[in-house]
This record gives sequence, C-alpha cells and structure tokens, in this order.
Amino acid sequence: MDLSKRNRRAAPGVLPAAVLVAGMLAACGGRDAAAPRFFARTLDGERYTNQSLAGHPVLIQFWATWCPRCRSDQPAVDAVARDFAGRGLVVLAVDIGESRQAVKSYLDRSPRQCRIVLNEDTDLAWVFGAKAVPLYVLIGADGKVAGTQEGARGEASLRSFIGRAGLQ
Repeated sequence: MDLSKRNRRAAPGVLPAAVLVAGMLAACGGRDAAAPRFFARTLDGERYTNQSLAGHPVLIQFWATWCPRCRSDQPAVDAVARDFAGRGLVVLAVDIGESRQAVKSYLDRSPRQCRIVLNEDTDLAWVFGAKAVPLYVLIGADGKVAGTQEGARGEASLRSFIGRAGLQ
C-alpha cells in the first residue's frame, strides 16, 4: 500500500510502488549489486549492520500495523523466519512511520516471530527507498541484493522469493 494513500491526500506526482522499487534497485546498483551500507536496532536492542550480518541471508520486510496487506502476510513472514532461522536467515520487519507505543501495543495483541525494527532506529527505509508497504528486500549471504518483492503474496510466494538467496 502506497504510504501516501494512508492519509488519502497523495501529493501530486506520487509514483506507483513498482516505479519506486525499480528506482531503489537502480540506486543500489540493481540485483546482484552489493547491498548499501545500513544500520538497524530492534525493539529488543539488538544492533545490525551489513558487517554484522555478513554470511547470513537477510529478508527485510517494510510494514505498518495499519496495513491490511501487511497483516495478511504476517503469518507467512513469521513462518519463514521460524523455519529458516536454523539456516541463518535473519528477518528484519521494519515498521514505517509509527510510534514505538503503537507498534508495541500491536505486538501485544499480535506477536511476531521476526525481529522488529522501528523506522526511527534504522536507515533501511531511506537506504532502500521504501515508499510502499509491504515491500520485501532480500540480501544474500554474499551481501548482494538478491531481489525485491512488493505486496502481500502469501507464504508460497515468499518461500520462492527467498530461494533467490539459496534457501529452499
């Protein structure tokens, strides 16, 4: 869901998510280019950077508690996080633009299996140009961008997507 639609007052010239994703990939060198440098701190205080995640595939989900598509994909993301944790997959769910209290309140009602990051505790949304949710970015264990996927497509699609990072 385009974040500009959240307020129902999209600014003139707001680009569709597909255009934004294409622009993001071009900005970071395209698929199979080294992922841009980033940092993230989870709600639990864990800190991550490209360097600390070297050798691990990483799935980044940009999401929001108010987004119905994000909520419908939550079981798929959590299943992938749980099922592939033993194979080194790190899943970072980056909530875009909501307060710490709003996210914690949501998580009290609907816990997640993945690591939760607030936009204020990372530069990931800026680095990857995330303007729509849900949006997924996959970084391979080699530190290269393996692909992006926009929209909620369910567990089978998400498992196929992470196959690009060598996880089956």
